[in-house]
Amino acid sequence: MRNYRFVVDLQLFNQEKTEKATPKKRQESRKKGQVARSQELPSALIITLVFASFLMLGDYYKTHFFALTTDILENWLVMEVTITNLGGFFLRIMLECLLLIAPILAIVVIIGIVGNVVQFGFLFTNETLKVSLKKLNPIEGFKRIFSMRSLVEFVKSLLKFLIVAFVVYTIIKGEWNNINGLGMQPVEAVVSYLASLVIRLGVTTGAILLVLAFLDFMYQKYEHEKSIKMSKQDIKDEHKKSEGDPLIKRKIREKQLRMAISRMMQEVPNADVVITNPTHFAVALKYDAANMEAPVVVAKGMDHLALKIKEVAQEHDVITMENKPLARALYSQTEIGDAIPQDLFQAVAEVLAYVYRIKGRKSTKK
Repeated sequence: MRNYRFVVDLQLFNQEKTEKATPKKRQESRKKGQVARSQELPSALIITLVFASFLMLGDYYKTHFFALTTDILENWLVMEVTITNLGGFFLRIMLECLLLIAPILAIVVIIGIVGNVVQFGFLFTNETLKVSLKKLNPIEGFKRIFSMRSLVEFVKSLLKFLIVAFVVYTIIKGEWNNINGLGMQPVEAVVSYLASLVIRLGVTTGAILLVLAFLDFMYQKYEHEKSIKMSKQDIKDEHKKSEGDPLIKRKIREKQLRMAISRMMQEVPNADVVITNPTHFAVALKYDAANMEAPVVVAKGMDHLALKIKEVAQEHDVITMENKPLARALYSQTEIGDAIPQDLFQAVAEVLAYVYRIKGRKSTKK
């Protein structure tokens, strides 16, 4: 019973998502559009820079705003409306409005792109646009609405609202006396004061939202890392898929080795001589003066495989010679199919000469 409980606990431990995501897992999540990002960061940047542009490009906005209002009040209200000039009238209005809001549109577009690229780089994916029946499931929708993540988002929104409201209230409270005195000021002074107050509120609010957005981005990054964590079993399964099952790979290697040994053993009967250690090493050599520049290693083995090579050689009357230094040198310096090294030519030549003499005697006796 204890062993069973231990196995169950071990399985549960392996299923716990405690490990950091692998590069492959991160890449797959990224392809699905699952990245760490805060939707608040681009919005906060846009608000801050738009109000900052009012401060930096005040003359530009003032010029085009007064140009638009002057044309409306002095020219367009008293002009005779006809089919001929109606198109030009709307075209001029649209052009003036476009020039007025052009900096704002540029900021929105640029920051909308840069604000996302800064968070997770360039990413083009259509996974988030695919229709999923799971998203239409009312039960799943209910779970998302009342999940812990939704509660956290609600708390963040409430906290952001309270902080911004407090800052706006503090600024307006400090300017309340000046606001009450606007009724005694000329129109130009009132407009100028209200514009400066709005810009101050916008920049201050944007800066606060920017700080909160950065904190939200850090939180989203933490949540993303937590969501893509893997269990030990997940890592093992991924390794099996990418690298192959170790058990299958081992069986394949064993089969390949057996096939290689079988092919090698088929070459032993064609060898001219087998040089041995005598028990630890065995190297089979073949030499054909008409087709080879030097003797070639057709088989080699150590311990059990060496004994097998000698057995096959004896069965097919291949001469076996004991030469410990030469057997060791050939085994360590050559591979199957290699010609012998130049520094071993003399030693091998003496062996082959001895083998040919023995073969010559045998053929003479026959």
